[in-house]
Amino acid sequence: MSLMIIVEGKNDKSRLRKLLSSEVDILCTYGTPGTERLEKIKRQAGDAQVYIFTDNDASGRKIRALLSDAFIEAEHIYTKKGYAGVEGTPDEYLIQQLEKAGLEEYINYSVLDEMIE
Repeated sequence: MSLMIIVEGKNDKSRLRKLLSSEVDILCTYGTPGTERLEKIKRQAGDAQVYIFTDNDASGRKIRALLSDAFIEAEHIYTKKGYAGVEGTPDEYLIQQLEKAGLEEYINYSVLDEMIE
């Protein structure tokens, strides 16, 4: 089964891309998705297991609500209030959240090793 994480923007995507193997697809909503963008995301997701990972702010919660309606079976990943969105969340915390979602086998743990060096 393929995996897909939906995030808000390209900075969120690039932040997660360095933490996850290429087996995980990452799609962006590029802000609040309209009907056309939402339909495109649904087509791209196909039958993949979908994870929603949006910022913990008003905009992110609005986007999460729209995506939740479109992807009823989706798993949700959260960042902590106070962090500057997904892109501003420390790698260690992002990894903890990805682990909570059961994505350990897709995490590039070498990123943590690089931070220690």
